[in-house]
Order: sequence, then C-alpha cells, then structure tokens
Amino acid sequence: MTLPGLVHVVDDDASFRTAIERRLKLSGYDVATYASAQHLLDRLREGEARGCILLDVQIPGLSGPELQGRLNERGSTLPIVFLTGHADTATTVRTIKAGAEDFLTKPVSSEQLIDAIERALARQEAVLSERRKLESSRSRVASLTPRERQVFDLIVRGKINKQIAHEIGTTERTVKAHRHQVMEKTQVDSVAELVLIAERLGLLDATGETRG
Repeated sequence: MTLPGLVHVVDDDASFRTAIERRLKLSGYDVATYASAQHLLDRLREGEARGCILLDVQIPGLSGPELQGRLNERGSTLPIVFLTGHADTATTVRTIKAGAEDFLTKPVSSEQLIDAIERALARQEAVLSERRKLESSRSRVASLTPRERQVFDLIVRGKINKQIAHEIGTTERTVKAHRHQVMEKTQVDSVAELVLIAERLGLLDATGETRG
C-alpha cells in the first residue's frame, strides 16, 4: 500500500532523475527532482510534512552526507534513502548513524526502491504520530492551573492525597477536587498514565523528582 508523501529525488545525473521519476510515478508517488543538494535546500518548505528523500552520495557542491547534516540541523523529519554508484562502508556507517533510513547501491531494482521508500514513509508516519502525541500531552499539561500543576507534580512523584494536602497546605478534600481536574484536563484514567506523560515530556528526572 502506497503511503501519502512526496518523494524528493536529489541526483546530478539528469537521465537517472528522469528514470527514477517515471518509475516512482508509475508506482503512485508524487515526485520532485533536484540536480543538487542546494537546489533541494532552497526549495524545501519550512516544516515540510510527509515525504522522503532519495539522495545520491556523490553530487557536486554539497555532498549527500553534508546535506543530511544540514537537514538534521533544521530538525527535518524527512527520512533519507541514500543511493550510490560505489558503496563505501565508512560512508554507509556514518550516514546510517546520522539517521539515514537505507543505503542502496545503483543500479537499484524497482522492488528494492519501493520497499525502501515504503519503509521510510512508514517510519516517518510513526515519528510524526509520536510528535503529535507529545504536542497533545504538552498542551494538556499547559492547561493546568498553577495549583493543579503542583498537584500533578506531586502525584507523579508518588505522593498520596494526605501527603499532597500537607505539602501544599490544604485539605484532602480540596486535593481530591484538584486531582479530579488534573485527570480530566490531561484526559487520563490512572496515575500510571500521568507518570507516562511526565516521563514523555521530560518532567521527571532519574530520581523520580519533577523538573520545573
């Protein structure tokens, strides 16, 4: 099944770009081609959403691995599938460590190419889904009042209502009301889910203490 997304093909060989573009379009993909890494950087929109990059390793000007570095600095979520005419173990290892999705050697079969693109798009979808969850959790925690946030911090540190009441100088009944609001606003049903949110947002340190 073809996932939505634009495939960006970066290669200085015009005939190769044309052949790849034709092959991918026949498989149902939208394609954009670029003769250089700089061309891609100039045309890539800020926050480009779904898609992936097919990137030649050795291109004039900015090389494939150098482009990968620039995109990483921008915080790009576009996965990269490298293509090369001459496989080189050191380059392969370096680009994979830097987050490349795959490293294919030319000539590449249609099956290899489509498999690599589908894996890249599926992984990107998983990354974007996790990012959406993170943003949703951050937004829900931000909706808490200062007192509710205090209660949230104490709950995820394992404090019971009586301890929380003592710490913030109120009654257990008031803490129960705040606790209910915290659970409602963060849209969770259990303390375990609250702890998961705190961990996901980096609000708990290794000792279980809350951060800022």
